[in-house]
Amino acid sequence: MEHDRPVILLVAGEHADVVEQEFRARYDRDYRIELTAGAEAALDRARALVAQGEQIAMIAAEQRLDDGTAIELLHQVPAVVATARRVALVPFEIFAESLDDLRAATMRRELDTFVILPRGPRDEEFHTALIELLSEWNWSVGRPVVTVTDLVAEPGDRAAAAIRDLLERLGFPYRSLTPADDDAHAILEAAGPGAELPVVSTHTGRTLSGATSAAVAESIYGGFDSIPDGVIADVAIVGAGPAGLATAVYAASEGLATVVLERDAIGGQAGSSSMIRNYLGFPRGISGMRLAQRSRIQASRFGARFFTGRPAIRVEPGPPNEPEHQHVHVTGAQLCARTVVLATGVAYRRLGVPGVEELVGAGVYYGAATSMAREMQDRDVYVVGGGNSAGQAAVHLAKFAGGVTILVRRASLAETMSDYLVREIEATPTIQVRTRTVVADGGGEGWLQWLRLEDLDTGEHTKTSADGLFCLLGAEPDCAWLPEGVALDERGFVLTGRDVPRESWVDGHPPASLETTVPGVFAVGDVRAGSMKRVASASGEGASVLPLVHAHLARLRAREFGA
Repeated sequence: MEHDRPVILLVAGEHADVVEQEFRARYDRDYRIELTAGAEAALDRARALVAQGEQIAMIAAEQRLDDGTAIELLHQVPAVVATARRVALVPFEIFAESLDDLRAATMRRELDTFVILPRGPRDEEFHTALIELLSEWNWSVGRPVVTVTDLVAEPGDRAAAAIRDLLERLGFPYRSLTPADDDAHAILEAAGPGAELPVVSTHTGRTLSGATSAAVAESIYGGFDSIPDGVIADVAIVGAGPAGLATAVYAASEGLATVVLERDAIGGQAGSSSMIRNYLGFPRGISGMRLAQRSRIQASRFGARFFTGRPAIRVEPGPPNEPEHQHVHVTGAQLCARTVVLATGVAYRRLGVPGVEELVGAGVYYGAATSMAREMQDRDVYVVGGGNSAGQAAVHLAKFAGGVTILVRRASLAETMSDYLVREIEATPTIQVRTRTVVADGGGEGWLQWLRLEDLDTGEHTKTSADGLFCLLGAEPDCAWLPEGVALDERGFVLTGRDVPRESWVDGHPPASLETTVPGVFAVGDVRAGSMKRVASASGEGASVLPLVHAHLARLRAREFGA
């Protein structure tokens, strides 16, 4: 039916025929293409579509219109429909003279991207730009049409919220059902009498009763119980964020037997970022989910194996009567590997406010929780944190929420946030920033309803209504499970190379640059002391560790051969 298809609204000038032909030829099956002439007509039509409950996936406008420019029009679009992707279509003949204005508008976030209108058939660069934007819209705004997983739970179920967040971060399309829905009956029957909610029907055909996010993660990639006995991997990577995924891609591509262990969702914290705009090679940006998804597929195609759902709890040397290797333990299972790469990243620090902590999963979330953004439609949302993750979360939430307030301890966002994000926040009218402000208290009946905020300069407390609180408070390493032989700095990050204590050097030589105080155990990415704490640098370290792994494996082979 017509209303089942999201709308792509075209705003054309003198090239209306070309614009309409390009869009109808490629997108008419899955989207309803509507053509308007002029900025005012486009805004009027967008308002009418929103009033009718229609979804607008994209508004694409020619740069030159009879009553203005695409920049002027697209700047006004968020006030009508904040979630629509905004594209300026630029005829080749005016591209050079328009380029400076278009770049400036993109930096001010008045549009998502600009593309040159095709001048002939098969302009795949033009359509690649559009498809990337539509793909991100469908993931973050649109509801999936084809699903691979079904989740049955009562509204407000916290375990179900955690499962939804996991599936969103993995890029798994799913349906969320209540027990009263007709489509839920067969799923509940398959779960058996007395099934405990939430119930999840997975893409493998398994039905999980009393499901948890860990159980769902394990069902997706295979349980740890399937790790073969007696097999020694060349490299075990603990953590599947950008650093661990990069290590997996390079290790597996170079023929090493590679296993990746991840306690949560593949992608780590970066996987929850709604849009990363400063990652090399993605000029229009890429969501953390897409980056993690593509990296996982890439590593898997080279032969890397992934196991998720349980945390690593111990690393220890193998028996002395066997070839030199490490044992990596998770609850109920053990993996043997000649080298271990620690890529566990960091966890967000807890807020530590009792009334707020009691509502985690019920309006209070640690991390971006992109799955909850749609639930914040027209609500009042607060984001705590001044780093890039907090900025990305605020910009994404602003597409749905009635208002977003960023709370930071410091005097300005510029002290800790990338300039491009600061500008994007300043250009988003529904986001306000309260500096030198912290959350002192909060509460609600089964769901967050209010916060008490403290001004750090005056000590004044103010109470405000709040429907959502997203906490992205900075980095805390999770290294308590590591053996005492792995040296840590005073903040708990893993020391490597020349930074390790001199008493741990061997014959006056420090470990290799990314090697810990335990030979054959390396650390990369955010968990490593002195790392840059950025997605690109974590990926770089994940790739850079491979020569060190190869060198250690060569030494092991030499010792075995010599023996």
